[in-house]
Amino acid sequence: VAANPVPDVAFGMHVPQIANGEKPNANIGSIRLWDAGVAWGQVQQKKKKFWWNGMDAAIASANAQGMSITYVLGSTPKWAQKKAPKGNYPYGGTGSANPKMDVWKKWVKTVVQRYGASIDAYQIWNEANLSDFYDGSPKQMAKLTKEAYKIIRKYDPSAKVVAASSTVRLTKSYNRFFPEYLKQLKKQKWPVDAIAVHTYPPGKDTPGDRLKLLDKVVKDMKKGKVPSRIELWDTEVNYGIKGPGKTKGQKITGQQAADWTSSTFLDSILMGVDRTYWYYWYRPDGRLGIILDNAADGDFGRLGYQTAYDWMTGSFYSCTQGSKKQPNVCQLGDAINPEVVVWSNEGVGTYTVPQGATWQCNSLNQCSPTAAGTQLAIGGSPLWFGSQANYDKLLVKQQASAAARAAVQAQP
Repeated sequence: VAANPVPDVAFGMHVPQIANGEKPNANIGSIRLWDAGVAWGQVQQKKKKFWWNGMDAAIASANAQGMSITYVLGSTPKWAQKKAPKGNYPYGGTGSANPKMDVWKKWVKTVVQRYGASIDAYQIWNEANLSDFYDGSPKQMAKLTKEAYKIIRKYDPSAKVVAASSTVRLTKSYNRFFPEYLKQLKKQKWPVDAIAVHTYPPGKDTPGDRLKLLDKVVKDMKKGKVPSRIELWDTEVNYGIKGPGKTKGQKITGQQAADWTSSTFLDSILMGVDRTYWYYWYRPDGRLGIILDNAADGDFGRLGYQTAYDWMTGSFYSCTQGSKKQPNVCQLGDAINPEVVVWSNEGVGTYTVPQGATWQCNSLNQCSPTAAGTQLAIGGSPLWFGSQANYDKLLVKQQASAAARAAVQAQP
């Protein structure tokens, strides 16, 4: 079960240009430093030579914007590889098996001691089930995880330790790696605060298909007897990415982009995912289905993200998963002052506007009066319903969010 009320860190983002001072026009609770020019192989380019400028700049920029930071510790620099990599990792590192343990431990210790409380969470590795990033075994990765955990606990006890992520849609590699990684983590007495997956669905699939991937992960965690104290994080997600195999990608634009973005974060809360990191805030590059950036082409996705953020952060909630005929429902209010978010992942469900509700808003933050007792068909477009009092509170939250964004944009 995810945190209640919803913390702002539940809404995460990748910002590749953060070291260059990128200021997203959205309220970002947490940033994952990956594909931002600060991977291990880019920072420690030689055994005894570190290039800290980019890392220092990225962390300073994220801290100044009020973002909680998750830093990915892997993957191995070229100089530290034990053998030639099988994959084709492009960012100054390699997809090799684990480095020598003493090299790994020195790297982790160096980072944790240098940045201390500036970094809030450390993720062990990125997409460890894929040979492009890692061709070692789950047992080896669990050992890397345990050694990093001990160092992080010693030098920054408040920081969270996040397991290496696994990409779920590539089922063969996921099934080979993820369950065994859980087994090996259990043998190491669970040296993590969170399990991590990536839930990009296949290129033509929808948020409903992503939900099925999450459901599989939740079931695998249950089979693996993951302790309830350990959170579940989705550390990369988007849609329309080509693959697997010959599956073509797709572009998602307009209100559909807003709907899919907002419902992604809503689905995470519904499924007990504590943090979700959207990939990414960047100009269009042909790889991703939904664009989020400060330009007009990223505005629909941005609005969907921001709308869900304003609906959910700080709210106590009770969510019920729907079916083909009934929508998902997250109750945020009470019987006197209702506040509820509804959406469907499959088909169209029927929903009756609750007593006391006088306003409704969509994922583009377009709001209009509504009447209690009205029956509505609810599809993949999330809708918020609330009383006048809760609508007024929502406006105050939105104004506070806008003021925080304006303050960031005004920074030198």
